[in-house]
Amino acid sequence: MKHSLQLKFSQQLTMTPQLQQAIRLLQLSTLDLQQEIQEAIESNPLLEIEEQHSDHNDKERSGDTNASVDSDKVSSHDALEGNAVPEELPLDSTWDDYYSASSAPAPMTGSGGVMDDDNVYQGETTDDIQSHLLWQMGLTPFSDNDRAIAIAIIDSIDESGYLTVSSDEILESMQDDEIELDEVECVLKRIQMFDPVGSGSRNPQECLLVQLRQFDEATPFLKEAKLIITEHTDLLSSKDYRTLMRKTRLKEDQLREVMLLLQSLNPRPGSALITKEPEYVIPDVSVAKKNGRWTVELNPDSLPKLNINQQYAALSKNSRNSSDSAFVKSHMQEAKWFIKSLESRNDTLLKVANCIVQQQMGFFEHGPEMMKPMVLNDVAEMVDMHESTISRVTTQKYMHTPRGIYELKYFFSSHVATDSGGECSSTAIRALIKKLVAAENAVKPLSDSKIADVLADQGIKVARRTIAKYRESLSIPPSNQRKSLV
Repeated sequence: MKHSLQLKFSQQLTMTPQLQQAIRLLQLSTLDLQQEIQEAIESNPLLEIEEQHSDHNDKERSGDTNASVDSDKVSSHDALEGNAVPEELPLDSTWDDYYSASSAPAPMTGSGGVMDDDNVYQGETTDDIQSHLLWQMGLTPFSDNDRAIAIAIIDSIDESGYLTVSSDEILESMQDDEIELDEVECVLKRIQMFDPVGSGSRNPQECLLVQLRQFDEATPFLKEAKLIITEHTDLLSSKDYRTLMRKTRLKEDQLREVMLLLQSLNPRPGSALITKEPEYVIPDVSVAKKNGRWTVELNPDSLPKLNINQQYAALSKNSRNSSDSAFVKSHMQEAKWFIKSLESRNDTLLKVANCIVQQQMGFFEHGPEMMKPMVLNDVAEMVDMHESTISRVTTQKYMHTPRGIYELKYFFSSHVATDSGGECSSTAIRALIKKLVAAENAVKPLSDSKIADVLADQGIKVARRTIAKYRESLSIPPSNQRKSLV
């Protein structure tokens, strides 16, 4: 075998680090990009955020501050000079503050604080259902055994307010031969009367019955409501009102009154204490109609504007130290590429947003019902970019419009054929379904087949299964579950 060296010329595509950076910045959301910019500024001394100077406003604010300070001095002086003492002195605390800080007992140390010898809660409280129930338990007279049972029960209640274990399992967890099952049931009934009423119930039926027992016995149709919850929950859940009226011997107007009473109950008592953190998004672009034309602008507040630090840049020219000069030049090039990548991202985003507005003019003028079918390839051809680039620039990027804030991907949808030979957007069909359901008669709601017939009358042929799929995507229940007597 002979070994030899040969030269060979070939062409191949390579992705430079600068191009990789540009693509990575393009697919980042605004919040992620803000963090990326902050990290770049911390690692590169030549990058800086352009600051807007407002000396005039600062002076005005300074003047206002001085004026308020002088005013406070005058007020304090007048107060000291006065001979009369006011009947009520201003306090920096309220009775609620004192009560919550000093008088709210807690039963255990696992709820965010500790309990001292005087049974006074020391520490912070939370708003979840377990902490809320523990706080009430601390205000309720319990024996030592009952208190231990109550803690075990409350620890087994989920965020919806339901008990996740059986009474036998709670008894086993106590590891105390002196405690009996009857005691567990007795303590559980007391906890079910805590606020929110029904907490600690083992199923929705028990939860609703506990809440019904809180009503005065003279409450109209209370007996009928208890009967329905006890014996006919299956008919109630399926909304089979005709059979329900026959079995309970109630007339329609009477059943309507019973339903009003049942609707005042809460089958998930813990939901009143569940607080969901809102998801915040920062719009990348904004759309507005100016002088009869729709215009698209980048959101100037979404990202800071970056500049090259001129003091450091001057070091590359004046420095006599070769290592310092090389350091500055290297970071200078990185800073320029980073700024250029940001500008490229903004240009691409603005170009794609303009294209979307041009294609979906009907949506901006009339609403979702006028949305046109559009896929990524349509925009890619219009802006002369690859489809993958359009996918990156429309993911986690948001547009602020007069109709709300939408992700750019919202404006892309498949098409459904119409009788006239045209196409209708699936988003528009969803909007039409939502509109039809909102306007339907609650006593006789529209079935999927009926909705398909209504759309067919408008020239849009959609199969019943497709209607069902779109309806489920809108979180709209089927017609039998939308039926109502009230």
